[in-house]
Amino acid sequence: MEVAAAPAGRVELGFVEKAPAWRLRSEQFPSKVGGRPAWLGASGLPGPGALSCARCGRPLAFLLQVYAPLPGRADAFHRGLFLFCCREPPCCAGLRVFRNQLPRKNEFYSYEPPSENPPSEAGESLCLRLKSGAHLCRVCGCLGPKTCSRCHQAHYCSKEHQTLDWRLGHKQTCTQPDHLDHIVPDHNFLFPEFEIVIETEDEIMPEVMEKDDSEITGSMGEALEEELDSMAKHESREDHIFQKFKTQIALEPEQILRYGRGIEPMWISGENIPQEKDIPDCPCGAKRIFEFQVMPQLLNHLKADRLGTSVDWGVLTIFTCAESCTLGTGYTEEFVWKQDVTDTP
Repeated sequence: MEVAAAPAGRVELGFVEKAPAWRLRSEQFPSKVGGRPAWLGASGLPGPGALSCARCGRPLAFLLQVYAPLPGRADAFHRGLFLFCCREPPCCAGLRVFRNQLPRKNEFYSYEPPSENPPSEAGESLCLRLKSGAHLCRVCGCLGPKTCSRCHQAHYCSKEHQTLDWRLGHKQTCTQPDHLDHIVPDHNFLFPEFEIVIETEDEIMPEVMEKDDSEITGSMGEALEEELDSMAKHESREDHIFQKFKTQIALEPEQILRYGRGIEPMWISGENIPQEKDIPDCPCGAKRIFEFQVMPQLLNHLKADRLGTSVDWGVLTIFTCAESCTLGTGYTEEFVWKQDVTDTP
């Protein structure tokens, strides 16, 4: 589901829902969490170097994507933002985000909107080769320039993912004919997959804002309230930024994403708020502006501790080129700012 270009100050909220596999494929232009990326443009994908953690060097995992076309921009009729993170203990740190956009008439998709009905062959088949001919890694679904030296059919982004797939079944099926038609095993690398559904945040009524804090948090559910209280244990009681954050999300406690291109982010803490100089300009020369943020509630859906040390954040804020420039036809890297609840520089 796409986010709409909201009026100034209006915010679009994202919530996770289970969805059939066909709804999360590229031709449906989904916004989604986890699984493999539903790439928009099928050429110019970021390579293994761009999708490796700057800290530990391991392949990044796909976290989420947002379909965010720009009305009035013919060159951004289709537009997607793709966020990746490192989930390898003990790092669990690296974050990178990429933007891709296409005109309505392009070589990959029909000019007409996609059908709302499931295709006749709406099975669970996995496509690991794009229309451009690019092969994707069997483990993570990112560009896979490496191949198995025995069968020359299985593709991988890295030695790490080739080794993982070999250990979890490719060793037994490598020499079998048509073995790649079988379902790829669960490598315990991908995050659980959900559709992101978008709703417009309602106007906050003055009487709601004036409610006692205990009334507001009471509507959040005990689990979320305890989680946020725990996150704030190192914060001072006078931290109005956190209290504002807590009050705001209490109105829609399940939100995992807030979208509002050009608005101000909603910070979770008074610590580590970036200054303008901290947000690098786009290589085209334009400033970068805030576009969306990922909320801590998403962590509840990720089962991220399956590998041990969990990924974690307060909020992830994504800043993109104010001009949404077209630097070539591929994927342009944008900027992520991670704010923890108690950030120590």
